[in-house]
Amino acid sequence: MEIISIKPFLALIVSLLGAVLILANYDNPNRREAASLITALTKFIIVLTMAPAIYAGDTLHYTVLTFLPEVSISLRVDALGLLFALIASFLWILTTIYSIGYMRPLNEHAQTRYYTCFAITLSATMGVAFSANLLTLYLFYEILTIVTYPLVSHKGTPEAYAGGNKYLFYLLGTSKAFLLAAVILTYVVSGTLSFTPGGLFPPNANPALLTGLYFLFLFGIGKAALMPVHAWLPAAMVAPTPVSALLHAVAVVNTGVFCVMRVILHVFGVETMKALHLGTATAILASFTIIMASIYALTRDNLKARLAYSTVSQLSYIILGGALLTPLGMTGGVIHIANHAFSKITLFFCAGSIYVAAHKTEISQMSGIGRQMPWTMAAFSIGVLSMIGVPPLSGFTTKWYLAFGAIEANQIAILGVIVMSTLLNAGYFLPIIYKAFFEAPAAPEHHAPTGGEAHHAGENHVIVRESFVMIFPLLVSAVISLLLGIYPDGLLELIQQVLR
Repeated sequence: MEIISIKPFLALIVSLLGAVLILANYDNPNRREAASLITALTKFIIVLTMAPAIYAGDTLHYTVLTFLPEVSISLRVDALGLLFALIASFLWILTTIYSIGYMRPLNEHAQTRYYTCFAITLSATMGVAFSANLLTLYLFYEILTIVTYPLVSHKGTPEAYAGGNKYLFYLLGTSKAFLLAAVILTYVVSGTLSFTPGGLFPPNANPALLTGLYFLFLFGIGKAALMPVHAWLPAAMVAPTPVSALLHAVAVVNTGVFCVMRVILHVFGVETMKALHLGTATAILASFTIIMASIYALTRDNLKARLAYSTVSQLSYIILGGALLTPLGMTGGVIHIANHAFSKITLFFCAGSIYVAAHKTEISQMSGIGRQMPWTMAAFSIGVLSMIGVPPLSGFTTKWYLAFGAIEANQIAILGVIVMSTLLNAGYFLPIIYKAFFEAPAAPEHHAPTGGEAHHAGENHVIVRESFVMIFPLLVSAVISLLLGIYPDGLLELIQQVLR
């Protein structure tokens, strides 16, 4: 049943109002950060109140503005949108807490701008999640790119601006050259932009045109980081770690794969995808990205760079699941939107905790760090094991469904890709755990601490102190990564609504 409700609009605008409050309290850090946290909590509660209706099989609708017949700025909450919105809004709460523990000790500049852009980013993310049609999705997709640029280039260094410019060039370039063209052509061919279960194209549409149109969408959605339009993501790691955590483990990258899943399910539809053999072509691209990004990750010593290439790889698991076009495979793809978000944000949070406490960024520097930062590295280990797919963690659920989805689709080669990528995951993650817990710390004379990096006790050793404000959110996300693996039923029930 379709229900007219203002809730999706409230979820969208509440963080815009929060941005105003943050700006109004620019001269008072306590009130500014309280405004950010209260806004995040309010947004999550609003999104949560929509869950009963969606679990009951209903959808929520709200039209903001109508231009032409079948062309409007409209919001629609279905199971896929609710899943994405719940993840993003909840993780904004954790990231806000984490940001306080990160930004203050480092005395980061422009903190008001930082929190303001974060708030607007979450509004854009809600706009994408609750888009009822391609026009609305495109509008908020572009807003998300523009408002996250100041976050990516936050540090204001030449390196930060170079990374931010690459970020902007790739994402605006692909969306203008390909995605906008795809949206316009879709309207020309179908006469509508509204998402429709089973697809919106007429049966007599030209197959060659639809095939070309699909690839315009696939490469126009640059945030999904399919190779070769992935280079923006590693470049964006110049951002502060909380930015990397929320934007490049959740908001931006999940927006990309969410849009791809929306195109597969509600623009083309499974039957059209099968008829045009688009699933096979997509699976090949996703498999190539999974393997190559994992190989790149093996070669990176910088922790955030390794996590960035891991993200490129893991995002393609979601696309691969959609490309299998089977119930089990698509379940694996959709559930990985949640599983990857919680596991990867845990890893980025841990990277920031290590930087703030010990000022270490390179994996080669992390010998013995597990003894100095046990809580951080315990959470890191949980995130790593989830990414590899070790039971009972959430990543195992993803790979279980993807593997059986590949068998269901009679795609044994895809099963081989999943096995190979799992070995590569272990290859680039487990050495970090080994180094942290089983290698002796470096001699103190080789360690040159900077301001705020560590507290000295005598001349023979260095005490590295973990910040509770940073430890709390990373432990919460790590525990949820475990719980989603042990109790996936709530997610699976929502995903059944997605695939109906």
